[in-house]
Amino acid sequence: MKTKPDPDSLLGHLVELRNRLLRCVIAVLIVFAALAYFARDIYALLAEPLLAVLPEGTSMIATDVAAPFFAPFKLTFIVAICLAIPYILWQVWQFIAPALYSREKKLMAPLVFSSTLLFYAGIAFAYFVVFPLIFAFFTSVAPAGVTIATDISSYLDFVLKLFFAFGLSFEIPIAILLLIWSGSVTRQALAEKRPYIIVGAFVLGMLLTPPDVLSQTLLAIPMWLLFEAGLWLSRFYQPKTDEPSQEQEP
Repeated sequence: MKTKPDPDSLLGHLVELRNRLLRCVIAVLIVFAALAYFARDIYALLAEPLLAVLPEGTSMIATDVAAPFFAPFKLTFIVAICLAIPYILWQVWQFIAPALYSREKKLMAPLVFSSTLLFYAGIAFAYFVVFPLIFAFFTSVAPAGVTIATDISSYLDFVLKLFFAFGLSFEIPIAILLLIWSGSVTRQALAEKRPYIIVGAFVLGMLLTPPDVLSQTLLAIPMWLLFEAGLWLSRFYQPKTDEPSQEQEP
């Protein structure tokens, strides 16, 4: 007779991890299936910031035969992952929560929730603020006689890189809070390194964005401001102590 693995054993943890990963995959597939019918509309919404500033008489093109089919579905799958992030993080939380002390749970729960909102905020900032500015700039500096006709696959790769860069950069306050809470660094030490942080923000902006000064600056300045926000919020978080909690969740 087949016995159920002990949940406290290594095999039990691996089985639970597998089950939660399967739930995450199923959740993404369900969201993707619900959005697949609207794939073309989703891509049209993504292309709106560029189409709004293209010169009259020009449009986007597809240089690959299969691009008109695969590009919208690729975007839809990524959108499905983004929409399923709260559920994915919930499954991650359910997996690690039993190993945390009560004080750690009270700290991590709001951080998981706020990190999700910050990631969405980074994507929204890129779409509503950055895209209109950089696309208007790019189209305005095109040399005379050059017809702007952006490939839909290239455009998708471009905006996804920016979405990832801005979504990741908006997690800076969470990273600072975790570093200070874990004792890896102090708030005073970070404040003293502010000039280096600002330079590092512009270097990361150069590495994470396409090679143009405008998008690099639009990423570096929010990163610096988010660093200041995380530094200010860190005064409300006490560093982690080495004393074990009186009780640990089973």
